[in-house]
Amino acid sequence: MPKGYWIAHVDVHDEERYKDYLAANAGAFAKYGAEFAVRNGQSTQAEGSLPGNRHVVIAFPSYQAALDCYHSAEYAPAIAIRKDAANGNILIIEGYEGPQPGA
Repeated sequence: MPKGYWIAHVDVHDEERYKDYLAANAGAFAKYGAEFAVRNGQSTQAEGSLPGNRHVVIAFPSYQAALDCYHSAEYAPAIAIRKDAANGNILIIEGYEGPQPGA
C-alpha cells in the first residue's frame, strides 16, 4: 500500500503562536503515524514560485491515514491555531510504489 503525504508551504507571520501549533499537532501526528521527511530545512527555489517561508513534507502509513489525520478531531484544534499564526497551502497526496527509473 502506498504511503500518503502532506506537502505544505506555510507563510508564518506569528512565530510565537506557531510554536503553539507545533505543540498542538503532536497528538494527531502520533496517532496517525506521521513521520517528517522535510521540516523546514535549507532549500533552493530552482524553478517557479511557491508560497511560504516554511516547507514541510510529512509521510503517513497510507493515503487514507493522511486524510484521516487532517480531518480528525485531534487535529482540528491545531488547524485553528495554525490559521492564527500562518497562511498555508497543504496538499495531501498518495505516494508512488512502482518501477523506478533504471530498475
